[in-house]
Formats: sequence, C-alpha cells, structure tokens
Amino acid sequence: MMEYKGYRATVEFDYEAGVLHGRVIDTRDVIFFEATSVEQLEREFHFSIDDYLAVCAERGREPDKPFSGRIPLKVSSKLHRAATAAAKAEGKSLNAWVAEAIERAIP
Repeated sequence: MMEYKGYRATVEFDYEAGVLHGRVIDTRDVIFFEATSVEQLEREFHFSIDDYLAVCAERGREPDKPFSGRIPLKVSSKLHRAATAAAKAEGKSLNAWVAEAIERAIP
C-alpha cells in the first residue's frame, strides 16, 4: 500500500508487460498510474495526486477526500444501551463491537 497526502493506492504487477499499475483507493474519482520501476511508480503516484488536486483547483471543484474511517451514527438511547451492554459482555469497546458488526454484515 502506498500513501501520499492522505491518499492511498494499491499496486499490481503485469508480469508479461513488465509494468506496475497503481490505483488510488477510497475515493469516488478514478486515479490510475503506472511505471516500470518502484522508484518511478512512487514519482508517478505523487504526480497523479498533485495533478488531480491541481485540476480540481482549476475547475473550482472540491477534490474527493479519502474516507476518514469515521461514521457519524445516531441511534436511539435504547439501542445505544443494548449495544454497549453487548460490547461489554464480549469484553470489547463499543467502537470495536460496532466495527465487527458492520464487517459481518457486509457480503
């Protein structure tokens, strides 16, 4: 995993072409880059992010931000109490318990 200015990217290697392909994740916008060496890949990643931010600024558009990992959540006090009790019963924080419940719910 690569990271630059809060943006993260995954990398795949195309053995036949001898090319590294990178893709920025956690944004709705599509940002790809490629290179033939690790050093070049890092430069291309940085260039892609800097270019993306510059294009957004030129167009007066707010760049898509990577997901922060925070989910604002409002529930009833009854559900809050029950979830807190369930988390404590499992020896977990409410945050960890909710995160695990979300993971289990996603196919």
